[in-house]
Amino acid sequence: MATAPRSEAAALPVRPGEEPWTGSELAEVRETLETDAAGLRRDIEQAESQIADRLEGGIRDAGDDEADVGAKTFEREHEFAMTSNARHLLEQTERALARIDAGTYGACESCGQPIGKARLMAFPRAVLCVTCKQREERR
Repeated sequence: MATAPRSEAAALPVRPGEEPWTGSELAEVRETLETDAAGLRRDIEQAESQIADRLEGGIRDAGDDEADVGAKTFEREHEFAMTSNARHLLEQTERALARIDAGTYGACESCGQPIGKARLMAFPRAVLCVTCKQREERR
């Protein structure tokens, strides 16, 4: 695993009392995000292929009874929802990688305060500090 330059990592914001980011910590987060992104891309590609197959199958299955049609519709809608969720996670992952590249990783997108290194290590896609996230969830 390659490490990020120490100065690049150390320049990222941290909460009071937290140690600055190290190059290896940032590289670990980047590797996790890149691995997640690759897996999500594979999942999306596979799901899109299955959806296309089901749509083609819909023409062949025109004589199905109502129960079969309902089950197949449910499966298709479930696949659409799962694919949409995977796309959303991929967007968040790519956004986090872009923030690392831009040197803005770790700053809350709402208030600008540090998100917290521990929070980012646990959830590397986080873009809001705990306070702003709680405020958002109360709305």
